[in-house]
Amino acid sequence: MSSDPPRTTNTPGGVVHTYQRYDPVRFPPPTAPPGSAVDSAFDHMLTYGSMRGFTEQQLAEAIHLDPSQIKGLGPSLESLIAKLEERKRRILETYETKRVLASAGRAVAEAGAGLHPPERLQRAFDRAIREEQLHDLERLWSRVRDPNSPFGVGLLHLAERMGEKYEIEALASKYDFTGRKRLSIDEAIEVKETLESIDRLLEQLREAMKTAQLAIIDLDALSEYVEGQDVDDLRGLQQQVEEIMRDLAERQGLERGKEGFRLTPKAFKMFQNHLLSTIFADLEAGRRGRHDGPIVGEGAVEMPQTRPYEFGDSVVHMDIPQSVTNMLIREGGAMSGQLRPDDIEIHDTRNTPKCATAVIIDMSGSMRYGGQYIHAKRMALGLHGLIRSEYPGDFLQVIEMATFAKAQRITDVPALMPKPVTIYDPVVRLRADMSDPEISESDVPPHFTNIQHALLIARRVLAAQDTPNRQIVLITDGLPTAHFEEEQLYLLYPPHQRTEEATMREAHACGRDSITINLFLVPSWSQTQEDVQFAHRLAESTKGRVIFTGGDDLDRFVVWDYVAQRRRIIG
Repeated sequence: MSSDPPRTTNTPGGVVHTYQRYDPVRFPPPTAPPGSAVDSAFDHMLTYGSMRGFTEQQLAEAIHLDPSQIKGLGPSLESLIAKLEERKRRILETYETKRVLASAGRAVAEAGAGLHPPERLQRAFDRAIREEQLHDLERLWSRVRDPNSPFGVGLLHLAERMGEKYEIEALASKYDFTGRKRLSIDEAIEVKETLESIDRLLEQLREAMKTAQLAIIDLDALSEYVEGQDVDDLRGLQQQVEEIMRDLAERQGLERGKEGFRLTPKAFKMFQNHLLSTIFADLEAGRRGRHDGPIVGEGAVEMPQTRPYEFGDSVVHMDIPQSVTNMLIREGGAMSGQLRPDDIEIHDTRNTPKCATAVIIDMSGSMRYGGQYIHAKRMALGLHGLIRSEYPGDFLQVIEMATFAKAQRITDVPALMPKPVTIYDPVVRLRADMSDPEISESDVPPHFTNIQHALLIARRVLAAQDTPNRQIVLITDGLPTAHFEEEQLYLLYPPHQRTEEATMREAHACGRDSITINLFLVPSWSQTQEDVQFAHRLAESTKGRVIFTGGDDLDRFVVWDYVAQRRRIIG
């Protein structure tokens, strides 16, 4: 694992730097946080790439109902708790454990006394008996050459007796018995199981009182200790609560179909809003506010404020009524006067240029380590939510990058997953002619990193956008290992100079098209100084920047950086 990269000052022109402190713009959460069902479902989707494994139990754990919503709808949870506690009290007041503890000790001694281990196992056997370590007995049994020998069978019997002794010791230490009735070893173990079952039910009932999550209550176990009618009533209440949860989930955009849960566009929007709310919730209190601040100058949007005419101002934004009024005041009300430059009032304007961004997400095999792919997807969703809600005039395209790069719809981003590694050779030197009709993408190892192809697609996408403000946000963890030369695809690992040169040529092409590359380098177990140096050269070729970040910080760093850079563009 390489050491953290050196921290340097924030100097423009592609110099590598690190965020040392957050420097957010003034921006409050855009919406109140939505319900947690959507968050839990999206977390599952981002992690596994589908909703197939999302269960009713996870939904129940995700939604927190107000206990007052179910109060009076079924049997009192307090009464069930009281019945269980009474059952537990009667057991503790009935039995004592001192004599059964002594019996369990004698049973262990008797089981060990008749055993005669082979000479090579004698020392280990004596130590296991002396220290009464069940784990040592199990290891000793694994060394017995003939498990069916008298010693092998006797060793199993001894381990069983010692296990029983452990359980009775746990019973005596955990519960305070005050009765006088004697227990046999089997009865003591049964009492232990009963008390532990009651404790689990008490914990479930108390938790249900706080969260209204009745699904966590084991009704089959509860039926052994309370009347059947109470259990039936509670089961009916559970069904009512499940209907409430399904209704809440559906209102949040989480639908249940034959194949499991499905995330609707409504859920997608709610998750994005909550993601932005989480990102901006970390802002310093003194910096919160809503607006970036108007930029005065030529623009398309007129503001209510006016100012005197200055040479070079366009008369398109002249405030005609105020200008005529100024003339009348100067002429004493005479309509025959002429309008002079000092009569003219000009509307201030706000300049709101459109920005175009291509986000390249590395989905090569190495992004699986540390769950970096999850944070990259959250970042893309958060950035899209920001643009959709705050900068609807901006353009965003997400590009998935592995051996091949592909433009993806934002709705497909949650399902993206790192490509499986199919080659484990320490050195790979492969070439594929992708113009050959006999070769398809499925025939090529998918897990390599083709930054050159991703930059090419991003450049073509951004070239079609009618704005001078174009940038590429590249999320990756290291050097490229694949590139195209015409129709020839090269897969070269360890990273090769030929791939770096091809990638740099594409980066220079982006620079010639006035496209800035800002590279977010996430940590990786295999990251070296060469990765850092290449990232430096790649960003510097377009006067972009390299930012080191990863994990939960990735989404907020990218979103904040986008807003900060947009402010500089507008200014």
